[in-house]
Amino acid sequence: MSEEQARDPLALGLGSLAAGVGFGGACLSASQVVTAILRDYVSPNDATDPGSKALAAGLFLAIGVGGGYAWYRSAALENIWQRGVIAVLGAVGALLAGFLAAPIYGLVGLPGLIIWVILDIAVGFAAMRWAVGGKGEEGSGTGTA
Repeated sequence: MSEEQARDPLALGLGSLAAGVGFGGACLSASQVVTAILRDYVSPNDATDPGSKALAAGLFLAIGVGGGYAWYRSAALENIWQRGVIAVLGAVGALLAGFLAAPIYGLVGLPGLIIWVILDIAVGFAAMRWAVGGKGEEGSGTGTA
């Protein structure tokens, strides 16, 4: 366990969860961008799906990044059970955020999908700052002088 207690465990937990969802969802959505580019621009007349390996890699990467980053960022929590729940929810949330990219691609196409990836990354960074603030690290703007 870490030597320093979390100053705001709720902010740390929710920030860790949201960061895992954001970064993991960005991985799956980025694999959908690669698949769309391969399918629509590189080989549009190919009968097989050229991006199926990219989608599978993005799926496993989303689970790993979502859960792993949520686990890593919540390290200041004392309870290992809470960290595990946060990591599992981060992985599942990353899959859900990535799955939401499919209807976005159907509605607005590739530019909307790229914007979705950028929004996922922005959510990941904002949530990361929230989790760091809940941890109470030096220079995070929390605590007393």
